[in-house]
Amino acid sequence: MDKTETRELMTNKIEIREDDDGNRTLSGYAVKWEKKSHVLGYYYKFREQFKKGAFADSLEDGDQRFLWSHDTGKVLGRTKNGTLRLKEDDIGLRFELDLPKTTLGNDTYESIKRGDVDGVSFGFRDVDDHIEEPEDDLPLRTVKKAKLMEVSAVAFPAYPDSEVSARGYDRMKEYSEELRTYQEEQKSKIKTLIDL
Repeated sequence: MDKTETRELMTNKIEIREDDDGNRTLSGYAVKWEKKSHVLGYYYKFREQFKKGAFADSLEDGDQRFLWSHDTGKVLGRTKNGTLRLKEDDIGLRFELDLPKTTLGNDTYESIKRGDVDGVSFGFRDVDDHIEEPEDDLPLRTVKKAKLMEVSAVAFPAYPDSEVSARGYDRMKEYSEELRTYQEEQKSKIKTLIDL
């Protein structure tokens, strides 16, 4: 099963620069540290946040791409050749992308410049997370370490009324099943002790 998760952020802070030679650069944040998401999840509702440094190892060892709407056939840049630069700072995971002088690059530039596309998304695989279940709110998933797969420009989130939404692999469903299995094991142990 593919355990890649995506998160989409609507933002009006994608910066566009064009120099005298016609080179165009997009920049902004793919994720901001410890900023709680709106309600996520299909099966099990939760909130989520990312810790600073969550992608540090991945950025050192990986080769991430910048895609158009998660389409692996529409690559706009990559870290390996330096057309995509990713950096963790005190605010979050910042990206800087040199758009290619292609039809896709031109379309991306125009769509963002006009404001038709104002979303940024990223795909990741969870390496280490922690789930807290406070009594007065939804469970909070804190992603401490993750493998960054890609960053994408997207037209809008899956749920337009929220800034962040989830699609793909459902970590909370897996967590719920793990919790249920653990509780059943504990009940069985208690029953065995009572029967003795």
